[in-house]
Amino acid sequence: MKVRMRCIVIALAAVLAVTPVLPAYATKSGVDDAKKKVDSMEEEKKKVESTLKNLEGLKADTAAYVKKLDSNLESLNRELSALEGQIAAKENDISITQAQLEEAKAVETSQYESMKLRIKYMYEKGDTNYIDMLLQAKDLSELLNRAEYISKISEYDRMMLDQYVETKEEITSHEQQLEEEHEQLVDMQTATQAKQASVEQLMSEKTKELKNYESKIASAENEISEYEKDIKAQEDQIKKMEAEIKRKEEEARKAAEAAGKKYNTVSIGNIKFIWPCPSSSRVTSPFGGRSSPTEGASSNHQGMDIGAASGSNIIAAAAGEVIISTYSYSAGNYIMINHGGGVYTVYMHCSQLIASKGDKVTQGQVIAKVGSTGYSTGPHLHFGIRVNGSYVNPANYVSP
Repeated sequence: MKVRMRCIVIALAAVLAVTPVLPAYATKSGVDDAKKKVDSMEEEKKKVESTLKNLEGLKADTAAYVKKLDSNLESLNRELSALEGQIAAKENDISITQAQLEEAKAVETSQYESMKLRIKYMYEKGDTNYIDMLLQAKDLSELLNRAEYISKISEYDRMMLDQYVETKEEITSHEQQLEEEHEQLVDMQTATQAKQASVEQLMSEKTKELKNYESKIASAENEISEYEKDIKAQEDQIKKMEAEIKRKEEEARKAAEAAGKKYNTVSIGNIKFIWPCPSSSRVTSPFGGRSSPTEGASSNHQGMDIGAASGSNIIAAAAGEVIISTYSYSAGNYIMINHGGGVYTVYMHCSQLIASKGDKVTQGQVIAKVGSTGYSTGPHLHFGIRVNGSYVNPANYVSP
């Protein structure tokens, strides 16, 4: 019986000693990653080439060409934003799975050490076998109790072994899940790189076309350019909206006075603005007189340009209501916020508009993303402040 017991112990030890070597973090080969990246880049390249081919017929009309190009750029930037969100979520999933894996491995180590101690004890006490325990019983009741005790020990040993096996299976499952999630993350990152390359190519084409347009303007100074007409139309729209808002505010003031109530007035002096582009404090073009950055562009700059990476957050400089959220050939995607009392802020050349017309926004709320839409040859935010129908120097009211 002693020999049989030792055989069982040795067999159990052999089972516990078999610890499969599993990779801590399996990844695809570099060759597969490189191939997938090339395929993704090729696919995006074909899309861009198709887009540019479809736009070829519009080149005679620079305004239409730029508008269509901006539309494609906005779509790409929205896809990039979505991918960035998916990547962040996937990185969080990987972090959770990694933590679960580490926890399972800690449990496995504890279980393994406990089982080793149990085997060692059984082996060292092998000289007292179960038959001897049963034969030493003084009566039938004690015999039955000892038999049940031996049975419970065997059940416990079996249960501990089963738990150990379950833990190892759980570790294998977590490692497989981690590998799959890592592959998904690599795919998303590859798609992001490909789309960023597409944005850069479209931006390059746009810059080239605007340079061509500059020469057209230079050779036809007596003609009102599409750019100038768009600026005038934009300014007319803004003035019309400002007049309507002023009329409503005046009506509200008179109604309050007639009812004997106090009407709180807002002015530029009691609004504390914050910097509208948290990621950058670099002013590339200040307010006022300047050398035209491009032919046809205004030399009387009605705001300040803040150079920043495309896709960077643009925030509301103060709380208010969005009265314009649209596209213009000259300003690109732009937003205008009413702060009351004839005070407005304007945010131009956005790659993506997040706040919509009619939205009530709080100070610091993300309202758009930095871009280069409209008459622009590089990513930046044109930030303007209007007071009673005229632009004022933003540097007098806001600083990084």
